Amino acid sequence: MGNDVWSIVHAERAALIADLAGLDGAQWEQPSLCPGWSVHDVVAHLVGSARTTRLGFVVGLVRERFDFDRQNARGVERERGATPRETLDRLREVASRRSSPPAPLDSRIVEEVVHGEDIRRPLGLARSYPPEAVLRSLRLQTRTPASFGGAKELTARVRLTAVDAELSIGSGPDVRGTALALLLAVSGRRVALDELAGPGVARVAESV
Repeated sequence: MGNDVWSIVHAERAALIADLAGLDGAQWEQPSLCPGWSVHDVVAHLVGSARTTRLGFVVGLVRERFDFDRQNARGVERERGATPRETLDRLREVASRRSSPPAPLDSRIVEEVVHGEDIRRPLGLARSYPPEAVLRSLRLQTRTPASFGGAKELTARVRLTAVDAELSIGSGPDVRGTALALLLAVSGRRVALDELAGPGVARVAESV
C-alpha cells in the first residue's frame, strides 16, 4: 500500500518538474490558487512538504505554537530559493523522498494533485491525472474534517457525484462534476465551482 502511494507521488512530482522547467520568471511569480502565494511559493511549499518527517512536523508545530498557517509560511520562507532555478533544483533533490508528516499516507497524493492544480491552472497548463490519484484524494478529503483542510462535514449536507467515475459520496442535494473538480471544490478552491452542477452547488459554495 505504501509503495503504491509513493509510486503515484513520485510520478506527480516528476510531471510537475517537467512543467516547471519551461516557465519564465514572470510565470514563477504568477499568483497561484493559494491566496497570497505565488507559483514560486507553492513550489517551495512542496519542497518543504517532501522533506517533512513525522518528528520534524511535530517539532515545527510546537515551535510555531500550533499555528498551521505560520508553520506553512515558515516552510515556504525556508525552502524558497533565491531564484526559481534554485527552488526547482531543490524540488528535484527531494522528488524521490518517502517522508511524511503524521497524516494518512494518501494525504501525500492530495498534496501533489491539489497543489499541482494550484500551480497549473493560473498558468493555463493542463494535466491528465491518473484517475486513481484523483479518486483516492477525493475519498480522503471527504473523510477529513474541515479543521484539517477536508470536507467531512459537507458530505452530510450534499451528495458528491463524479461524472467521469463510479463514485458518489455523501447524502443530500446532488453535486455533479468531474472527480478533479469535486476534489478542488472540497479542498477550498472556488475556481472549481463553475465546473459543478446540481441543486447542492450552493451548499458547496458556502463551505469554500
